[in-house]
Amino acid sequence: MKYQEILNKGSQILRANNIKSSNLDCELILSKVLNKTREEILINLNNKINKNQKNEFIFYLNKRRNKYPISYILGFKFFWKYKFYINKSALIPRPESEHLVEQTLKYMPIGKSMNILDIGTGSGCLIISLLKERHNCLATAVDISKEALKVAKFNAKLHHLEKKIKFFNIDIDKFNSRKYDLIISNPPYINKVDLNRLDDDVRLYEPRLALYGGITGFDEIKKIIEKSSKLLKYNGKLIMEIGEKQKNYIIKIFKKNGFYINKICKDFSGKDRCLVSTKLINE
Repeated sequence: MKYQEILNKGSQILRANNIKSSNLDCELILSKVLNKTREEILINLNNKINKNQKNEFIFYLNKRRNKYPISYILGFKFFWKYKFYINKSALIPRPESEHLVEQTLKYMPIGKSMNILDIGTGSGCLIISLLKERHNCLATAVDISKEALKVAKFNAKLHHLEKKIKFFNIDIDKFNSRKYDLIISNPPYINKVDLNRLDDDVRLYEPRLALYGGITGFDEIKKIIEKSSKLLKYNGKLIMEIGEKQKNYIIKIFKKNGFYINKICKDFSGKDRCLVSTKLINE
């Protein structure tokens, strides 16, 4: 069977199962099976695949038709400027979260040495992206999920940063350490109602621990803000990803814990996505 034929057949199957990115996903799956780039495949559409390759393609296609995320099938995801290993133990990096990296870098002067804490590091994509851009900084990354930390540690080694990041498998409530110059976090902030409305790709397969923020969506956010007020140096920054409808209530929590709100940044869709704050109380 030619590349073109199996791509057409695969795309039809995915479209029938309401997979919007059917063409792209099939090209990516075939790329994985053949160990070739998409470009190589697209300029050689008359080439043929063998029986084993066809069976492997069908195996991954069936996973995708059941809404299994394409990033988990491929085993990687590009984020910021870099390629990250990913599996079902960690949340898949989103383009929206690149806003947090972009904003955080503005508060990390080039050449300055800073100690950074990443709360709920997941795949490690946020802290690793930051350290790739600012070579003089050191970091600590914590996550309650032991399996997610394995992914983050692998990515740190992949990007030659294993000596610059210390990892801890611990709930932020129980974490005690020195004071940090900067804290970042992409916490679980989805409430109970919205959790059930997520796309099947997310709801069925991505780790609930990294998504669900309690009935109201604020459980983990409150914990992180309260703990950060103790872990941050005076005038240190807490930069956090937030949900699109959470701004007003979250601002109250920040102010209650001694933070000044520097700004709230919107994502590509014009939704509130990232909050930058400064600790004003010296403890």
